[in-house]
Amino acid sequence: MATLDLIGLRKNFGATQVLHELDLSLAHGEMLVIVGASGCGKSTLLRMVAGLETPSAGRIVLDGADIAERDPAARDIAMVFQNYALYPHMNVFDNMAYGLRIRGLPRADIKRRVDEAATLLGLEALLKRKPRQLSGGQRQRVAMGRAIVRDPKLFLFDEPLSNLDAKLRVQMRAEIRKLQRRLGVTSLYVTHDQVEAMTLGDRLLILHEGTPAQLATPMAVFECPANTYVASFVGSPTMNFLPGRLVHDGSAVRLDAGPLVVLPNRLSGDAVTLGIRPEHLTLGAEGLTLAVDLVEPLGSETLLHGRLVGRDDTAITVKVAGAVQPSETVTVGVQADQAHVFDRATGERVEAVGLR
Repeated sequence: MATLDLIGLRKNFGATQVLHELDLSLAHGEMLVIVGASGCGKSTLLRMVAGLETPSAGRIVLDGADIAERDPAARDIAMVFQNYALYPHMNVFDNMAYGLRIRGLPRADIKRRVDEAATLLGLEALLKRKPRQLSGGQRQRVAMGRAIVRDPKLFLFDEPLSNLDAKLRVQMRAEIRKLQRRLGVTSLYVTHDQVEAMTLGDRLLILHEGTPAQLATPMAVFECPANTYVASFVGSPTMNFLPGRLVHDGSAVRLDAGPLVVLPNRLSGDAVTLGIRPEHLTLGAEGLTLAVDLVEPLGSETLLHGRLVGRDDTAITVKVAGAVQPSETVTVGVQADQAHVFDRATGERVEAVGLR
């Protein structure tokens, strides 16, 4: 196991700054998931750690040694790519053994490592097959096995599940997490999939335009998003946002759409945005009137999509249990104890100034 410290890490492509003075520390055996929209800098960050991109400034410290100037092969890092990157003319055994042969390890040691990794990944019966004879999930296991046999200090995962179908993604997600915990290898995992991020990471780093928007545990990010960007990115369907103003000494929000939402804590500020997740809107309760545009039955739950009556610019999604009969309009109430309040100008979370 190893620690990883990124200190003042920055990356420019010409005049464009992609990553801004990033400071980050990973503990022994931790899996940190980096998530964000396309172009936010997450893959660039991973490639700099791997040595495939050169930082414009900053240090990359792995287990106390600065590796920013080292060649990729000398960093003791293993990377699992999105496209597997297997050699098509080699069988599974040779694909997994190739890196060890390049390093000059004895044949017996190579066989032992490959056999151990194959057993761990359930690949024992596939060692003589070529990549074209494997399914997508099997190819991904081989790519992981190739990383495991190296016994690296650090694992890097670059959207490794994005080429798999939905059912296989769920299966492989669980396998990656169990494997990482069993091996105890410090890991950086990049994805755009928020479900992967929530289920895989010990902590999440949400990047926004090359800057950390929030770094916390998955549940802390979900339950207490730092700003409207994080709140809109984490959670499916996305959080609803309603404009309003704090009233009654900060103890309530008067929504622009009309209803008053009494808050559990007193806040300071003026113009705010009230954030409420679709599952925290109560169908049939007094509060907001929603003109329904679309009903999505999903079996155990139903999603209602629509707009606030009188406010066509405010889209609302409601998640309710079971089946719901379509209707032109519905009323929904806000579960105030589940509401999030953000400053309308900055988008930052408004913190409580005292219990009511």
